[in-house]
Amino acid sequence: MSIAIRMVAVMGLFAAASAPTGSAQTLSRDATEAVQARIRESEAVVGIVVQRLDGSFSWSLNPDQTFHAASTIKIPVMVELFHQAHDGKLKLDDLLPVKNEFHSIVDGSPYRLDAADDSEVNLYQAVGQTRTLSQLCQLMITVSSNLATNLLIEKLGVENIRATTREFHADGMNVLRGVEDQKAFDKGLNNTTTARGLAVLLESLAQGRAFDSEASRQMVAILEHQTFNEGIPAGLPPGTRVAHKTGEITKIHHDAGIVFAPKPFVLVILVRGMDDFKQSSALIADITRLLYAATQ
Repeated sequence: MSIAIRMVAVMGLFAAASAPTGSAQTLSRDATEAVQARIRESEAVVGIVVQRLDGSFSWSLNPDQTFHAASTIKIPVMVELFHQAHDGKLKLDDLLPVKNEFHSIVDGSPYRLDAADDSEVNLYQAVGQTRTLSQLCQLMITVSSNLATNLLIEKLGVENIRATTREFHADGMNVLRGVEDQKAFDKGLNNTTTARGLAVLLESLAQGRAFDSEASRQMVAILEHQTFNEGIPAGLPPGTRVAHKTGEITKIHHDAGIVFAPKPFVLVILVRGMDDFKQSSALIADITRLLYAATQ
């Protein structure tokens, strides 16, 4: 399905996301105990926020616990791209030279990304060529390209990304730098997030409040094309549409998205402390399954 068709399809979601109808429901004691038992079994640290878009249900666990953001930081980068496009500072079809040299925030020294450590390698073959900002955004979100991310961060400016994130009141997110800045990592200078921060940002997209409804729909449509679906999507009924972004590094595995259920909701699950990707994926899927049942 094309992005244009998907953007039309999500219009029903925005219509469904009406004002709260009363006091919000929350997770039952039995469901809460089931989620907590599953987390105890994993021995991981987990942050969760789940909330229906109509405001009628919400629940959280460690919502303000700080985690290394990993690739979830690519959501605010996308948001800033559309912000600058909305303000006329750039166009999404503007061309950007593809290069592979960036500078550490520690001392300005140059560093390069290694294609072997990236989830997308074709862009490395395009060094010396150009790609549109829209193409880079697609690669950044759908296949989590680190090279596309660093190109966009350098173009947009870290301070601008941070300022826009604050404007959305996603205060739990802190964007410091591009990806693979080893000197910054060694000094503990990392991009961080909380489950609440990501949920606030995703809710703004889902409600059509990110600059305008058209920009919001476009960003949601891009998130729907995510290709890594071992987490939240694996815990949903087959065929359930979800617009989401994952993030993984050593002992970190996150998934955050908008679930297009009969009663649509935002779900953020952040996991720290598990070495095995299959096991952390299963944990996220199991938590999703429990929370889906509670929200519908």
